[in-house]
Amino acid sequence: MTMVRAGVVPGRRAAWYGAAGVVVTAAICGGIVGVFGVNRIFTGLLLGIAAGIALLFLLFGLDGVVLTEQAIVRRTPWGAETLAWDRVVAGRFALDEHARWSLALDLNGGDEPHGELVLLSIPPVVKPIANAYDMRKREQVNEIRGMLRGKRIPVTVLPEIADALTRHWRLAPPTHGDTAR
Repeated sequence: MTMVRAGVVPGRRAAWYGAAGVVVTAAICGGIVGVFGVNRIFTGLLLGIAAGIALLFLLFGLDGVVLTEQAIVRRTPWGAETLAWDRVVAGRFALDEHARWSLALDLNGGDEPHGELVLLSIPPVVKPIANAYDMRKREQVNEIRGMLRGKRIPVTVLPEIADALTRHWRLAPPTHGDTAR
């Protein structure tokens, strides 16, 4: 069974996650200092920061989109929503409002903003893979394109994006379900 993990955490929700991490850090640090005294402030900070980071990993890990053969599952830490593949009209790899490359699915029906589900948002590719982040994003782009190709969902890719992906990341140019605009 094929499963692809993607998704972009909206800025407002990411800010709430960050605030929750800070609150947990402060609460644990304050609790340790309150119980054991001021001499344990560094211990409290260390344990608080560790717990805050663990909470951030948990929250961001539970937030995302999972593409499976049967459906698309949009997850948040407090629930999940399943979208049927028949709601997907097409996909597009284009520039978003922040000048980043955005891979999104156009959906019919539903209450999604702008009728789309953003699967990936990456900075423009201008050089070959240089680090683990680039490698992971390349793998995600390849896995998502493969899943959409298998589902026979047409994907529009801007020519400059297709050219950069081919030249720098050595991804095959658009074929079959992919179309260049």
